[in-house]
Amino acid sequence: MVDLAARKDLHAYLRFLEQVLIHSLGSLGLAAARRPGKTGIWLGTRKIAAIGVAVRRWVAYHGFALNVNNDLEPFAGIVPCGIVDGTVTSLRQELGRAFDLDEAKQVLAGEFWTQFRVFRAGGGILPTVAPANGAIACEQAPTTSHIL
Repeated sequence: MVDLAARKDLHAYLRFLEQVLIHSLGSLGLAAARRPGKTGIWLGTRKIAAIGVAVRRWVAYHGFALNVNNDLEPFAGIVPCGIVDGTVTSLRQELGRAFDLDEAKQVLAGEFWTQFRVFRAGGGILPTVAPANGAIACEQAPTTSHIL
């Protein structure tokens, strides 16, 4: 749970969660990004993470789901998340091997706390890892929040 009462900006919190996922995947060598008009985190046209946040009295619940080792076959028979111009993917699919779930949790938790310090401190520029070509893109960081 994250207390957003001091900032009251759900969009900023969603951008923060996206940035955590982008950085986490970048640290694993994957060039993840936002996709205009779509929620979640993408590798090109392949969705690797979904974001869903519920807020009551400016306390955020839920968060995101990163596809790690899931069986993607069930997605073949449906239109997941309304995606008609893309597919769903996972770390296992992208890396070509099963990925340790505890390692995924450790990477995400570490990145969350690294980014949260910036988020809580009032923003700034967060570099986005882009391993494909070594370039660095920047996103404006959201401003403040507090963890419960």
